[in-house]
Amino acid sequence: MTALARFAQFSLARPRWLALLLGALAATGFPPLALWPLTLLAIAGLIWLIFTATGWRDAAMRGWLFGVGHFTLANNWIATAFTYQSEMPAALGWVAVPLLALYLAVYPALAAMAAKLLSRHQSIGWFGLLFAGTWAIAEWLRSWVFTGFAWDPLGLVLLGPFNSPGLAAALPWVGTYALSGLVIVITAMLLALAFRRKLLTALLVAVPLIAGMYLIVPEQREGTLAFTLIQPDIRQEELNDASKFEGHFIRSALLSRKQRDVEKRLVLWPESGVPDYIRDGYPQRYYKQMTVNADPALARFRLGRVAGEGGMLLTGNVDLEIENGRAAGARNAVTAINEQGELVAGYDKAHLVPYGEYLALRWLLEPLGATRLVAGSIDFWPGPGPQTLKLGDWGNAGIQICYEIVFSGDVVDPDNRPDYIFNPSNDGWFGSWGPPQHLAQARMRAIEEGLPVLRSTTTGISAVIDADGIVRDHIGMRRDARIDGFVPPAKAPTLFSKLGNWLPMGWAFLAIALSLVATRLRRG
Repeated sequence: MTALARFAQFSLARPRWLALLLGALAATGFPPLALWPLTLLAIAGLIWLIFTATGWRDAAMRGWLFGVGHFTLANNWIATAFTYQSEMPAALGWVAVPLLALYLAVYPALAAMAAKLLSRHQSIGWFGLLFAGTWAIAEWLRSWVFTGFAWDPLGLVLLGPFNSPGLAAALPWVGTYALSGLVIVITAMLLALAFRRKLLTALLVAVPLIAGMYLIVPEQREGTLAFTLIQPDIRQEELNDASKFEGHFIRSALLSRKQRDVEKRLVLWPESGVPDYIRDGYPQRYYKQMTVNADPALARFRLGRVAGEGGMLLTGNVDLEIENGRAAGARNAVTAINEQGELVAGYDKAHLVPYGEYLALRWLLEPLGATRLVAGSIDFWPGPGPQTLKLGDWGNAGIQICYEIVFSGDVVDPDNRPDYIFNPSNDGWFGSWGPPQHLAQARMRAIEEGLPVLRSTTTGISAVIDADGIVRDHIGMRRDARIDGFVPPAKAPTLFSKLGNWLPMGWAFLAIALSLVATRLRRG
């Protein structure tokens, strides 16, 4: 007996171990590996495991173990973040990742349990449709329960390479969570055909699936608003070193120099782009902490010079909340600054990273030695949610800072649709897996909302993404460079932009209803 045969025999005899392995295999479909056929293979195995489970408890356990394997590998980049702080041992990151996976795995478990409870003598094809609906609902729950962790929805594996939206081109009509359900529907269809030994039919289904993953979209018309987007390559280990602040500023300023004869220009800097406090009214000791500019007026003047004639600078910065003469909280902000150094508009990040920007359960965890991963001792405070900054000749800018871009249906103010989304980020925390996954999710928001997304990051991957999710230009990781161009035009509002997550939930409940009705008709 070959090693592969022995492995297969071992796995089939121990379905729970198999579920764990299939979960890890499914994660290989996400960037940077993008081995999406392996994800379909793993999902086929999961459908079969849930379908053949002895009851809802067994199904839930198999779904949970699948989730443990899946989220442990997919989120391995989180461990890297622990290497950039000195308060806790870096090895704790390799404990935090599987611990988080134990919680996130609850959602695949719920999807599996619900599908098993609702199914009654179904074929594996109709069961797959039912499971697709429960999976979509579980993913939606994961996006907001306990503030949510929406990273890496399953539908991400249907996103094509940089020059193609792939099957994610369906996002305007289905939304992210229904696209995840579509992964399961496609897999269940192929699995059902294989069970019936209709291999030719399965091949006829697989060929357009493969072709769709490399769908070419006609190039859009060019925009009219010029921009300069920079990536200064400020490494995470240097980002909070005050002795290097002036050097960081000079590097970013030089990258931003005007090189084209355009009347109006956006200049885009990343999250953490400005170390200075640029607003007036703080106690003087806070300004003196900055070795670049202890005078906020001088800091604004210099930033106005960076914007240049006809320029508008959008940059990440930190603002303070002062109570009784001391900083009670901070804001992770984006501020628009014109050529005169005037603060035109601002946005405060709403979706903060738990244990990154604030320490949840501080009263319990701080005495045990836990701390935030972001430097500083005060927690960041959340802003009100998606907003559109009206910048006149520089267009209407939707702002999503870093991690916020992953929250499908919560990135745009529906009452004030922007012309583009600016997504400044600091991905220097996240090793080699996090940045490409982050970029992929920004592409999904572009397709879903029909809006271009401009990403300026500290260390990469920075990119210009059009409204079809095509990456028109990008800067790879750990390079200092700039992109000059014109902001790609927006599309007309999509169905998803009008309905939000009511749309994917509608598809999810329709899938469940069709499966149950079809089963009843067959039995009748």
